[in-house]
Amino acid sequence: MTTTAAVARPGAAAPLRVTWVQPEDLVGHELRQAAEDGRDAAGIARRWRAAGGATAPGRAGASPGPADPALRTLAGTLLDELALLPCPSERDEPTGLTDIQATWAPVRRGPRPDDRALTARLEAAWLGRAAGCLLGKPVEKLPLRGIRALARSTGNWPPSAYFGETGLDPALAARYPWNRRSRATSLAGNIDGMPEDDDLNYPLLALLLLERHGHGFTTADVARLWLDTLPAGRTFTAERLAYRNLLDGIEPPHTARHRNPFREWIGAQIRADVFGWTHPGDPVAAAAQAWRDATLSHTANGVYGAMFTAAALAAAAGGTADVHGALEAGLAVVPARSRLARAVRTGIAAAHDEPTGTPDGFAAVVDRLHTAYGHHHWVHVVPNAALLAAALTHADGDFSGSICRAVSGGWDTDSNGATAGSLAGLLAGSPRALPARWTAPLRNRLATSIGGLDGIGFDALAARTAALAVPDPSPDRPEASAP
Repeated sequence: MTTTAAVARPGAAAPLRVTWVQPEDLVGHELRQAAEDGRDAAGIARRWRAAGGATAPGRAGASPGPADPALRTLAGTLLDELALLPCPSERDEPTGLTDIQATWAPVRRGPRPDDRALTARLEAAWLGRAAGCLLGKPVEKLPLRGIRALARSTGNWPPSAYFGETGLDPALAARYPWNRRSRATSLAGNIDGMPEDDDLNYPLLALLLLERHGHGFTTADVARLWLDTLPAGRTFTAERLAYRNLLDGIEPPHTARHRNPFREWIGAQIRADVFGWTHPGDPVAAAAQAWRDATLSHTANGVYGAMFTAAALAAAAGGTADVHGALEAGLAVVPARSRLARAVRTGIAAAHDEPTGTPDGFAAVVDRLHTAYGHHHWVHVVPNAALLAAALTHADGDFSGSICRAVSGGWDTDSNGATAGSLAGLLAGSPRALPARWTAPLRNRLATSIGGLDGIGFDALAARTAALAVPDPSPDRPEASAP
C-alpha cells in the first residue's frame, strides 16, 4: 500500500493523492463497513451517489483524481453521520476488554521454555516472519488468478520457493505486474537481506515499546512511540488514520473510530507478534496486551485479529502446543459469535475437508474461502484470518507448507505469509530447523526506517526479545486470567 499521484496532462503538475486519508475515498469504505456490521446506511448511500460520490477504490488507496470541494465537504458530513448509526453487531462483537473477557472460558497456561530454548525459538520466529513476508511481497495486491498464473508460468506452482522471473511469459508479466515497490528487492535473484516492510516495522516498534515502558505500557504509550519513531509515510489504512487523528488532537481510543473505515482491517494483527513471543505459554496475558496496542487504531474484529494472533503465538512459544493447539488457544480469546471467530473456524474446517497430499489440494480450500469471503476488501481481517487458519491447519504446522499456502491464497499475501511464518517458526523451534532456501537470502539483516534498528540481525532481535519474556507463572496458578 503506497501513496499515489494522479496522472496529469503534459506540462501540468500532478495533483498529490495521499492514500487512505481523503474523505471522498473513505465514504465508500465506510458504507461497506456499515453493511458488514449491520448498520442501515441506505439513505446515506443514496445521498452520496446522488452527489456524484464513488464507491470505494477496489484495490488502491485513493481514487485517481481530486474531488470537487463540495463533494469533499459532503464526504466529511456523511462520515460523521455514519458513525452515529446504531450498530447491531456490537452485541456479539464488543471492543471493551472487560466485555471481551466475559466471553472467555478458562485457558490453561503452559510452561515457559528455558532461556536458551526460548531464544532459539524466537530467532526462528523472527526469521519465519521475515521469510513469509518476503515470499508474499512481489504478489501483494494481485488477484488470485494472477498469482496462480505467475507461479505456473515460472514452474513454481504450488509455490515452493521465492517467486522469480525465469521463464515468465512477457505477456503474462504485463497482465499481472509484480508489486512495483517490491520487485527490485523481493524476487529470487534480487534478494539481499530482508527489505523494509510494515509487517516487520511493527514488531520492531513493539520491541521498543516493551523495552521503554515494560509490560505495563498503555495505549497512550503506543501513540507516543508512533509519533516519536514511526514515519507517517510508513503507515497505511487504519494506522494512517489513527496517526492523522493523533495529529488532530484526538486521543485514544477515539483515534480508532473517528473517520476510520479501516478499523476492522488487518493492521492490528500484524503488530501482535511480540506480545505473543514474550508471553510463552500464557495466551490470555498475550491477548490482553495485544488489546492495548490494537485499540489505538482498531475496533471489534480488527482488535480480535491481534488478540487471536498474540494468543496463538504465545501458545506456540511455550513449546508444548502443536499448530492445532495454538489455533485453539487463539480462538479461546475471541468472542465465539464474532465474524472473526466464525471465519477462523470456517478456515480450519475447510482445510480438514481437503486432502493434504495432492499438489493442488489447498487450491480447493482457497477457492472455497474466496467464494465465502470474496466480497471483503483484500486487506480486511476477516477473510485473511480464515485463510491464515486454513493454511496453518492444512500444512499441519510445517514451515514451508504454511508460508507457501498462506501466500498462494491471495488477499494480503505478505501479511499472511509473515504471520504464518512466525507461528510455524516457533513450532520449528530453532533457526537450524528452517530450510536454508528461505533463510540464507535474508543474510541475517533487516532493513527498516525505525530509528537505530536498520540492518539489525535476527539473532540480535531474538536475544532482545527473549530478555523481555515474562517469567514462568507460579505453579499454584494453573489457569490463566487476564491482568
